[in-house]
Amino acid sequence: MKHAILNRAPQAGVLALALMLGSTLAGCAGVPTNRSMNSIHQPVVEKVNYTLDIATGSGGLSYPEQQRLSGWFEGLGLRYGDRISILDATQSTATRSAIGKIASQYGMAVGDNVPATAGYVEPGVTRVVLTRTKAVVHGCPDWSAHSDANPQNGLSTNYGCAVNSNMAAMVANPEHLLRGDDSTGDTAIMSSNKAISTYRKKEPTGAAALKQTGTQEN
Repeated sequence: MKHAILNRAPQAGVLALALMLGSTLAGCAGVPTNRSMNSIHQPVVEKVNYTLDIATGSGGLSYPEQQRLSGWFEGLGLRYGDRISILDATQSTATRSAIGKIASQYGMAVGDNVPATAGYVEPGVTRVVLTRTKAVVHGCPDWSAHSDANPQNGLSTNYGCAVNSNMAAMVANPEHLLRGDDSTGDTAIMSSNKAISTYRKKEPTGAAALKQTGTQEN
């Protein structure tokens, strides 16, 4: 009987060790593993609309309202990538021209697509909407994995955070991350091509024969 007890003791130890290893592996298996070459941390483009209601009339904007609109643009730091649109029930050409003139001082133009905004625009009031986009990468840095060991040969949980966060921070117009730049750039291309063509067609200074000179006797 004593023999039987001694023989069972090692078996119990092996069983306990197997249970411990099983629980450890089960904990590792519970961590999501990304076996692709793409990071799960991608830039997300978010939009926010800022609105300003200004009083307008048949002649467009009064001088105080022009100053108010210019100060609003200045306070928001109007910059490349922002979009300006107006909501005007009368569709006054003078009002649109006045707003466009102020926006042009910041290198911007008034667009046609007006996003939905809260509230009702009263008669005699024009709503200026400034749409601003930003790109962010949520969840970075991600050090949720507590071990570098990865038996499934997957990516690190923090993979892609540095590159994508830097790209989101540096892109001038975050909307280009969604659909790219749809501008043709014809003006810039034509101007640069003209300068390059002129440079290439210009004859080198030493191409012509040397000028013949001589002395004349009196």
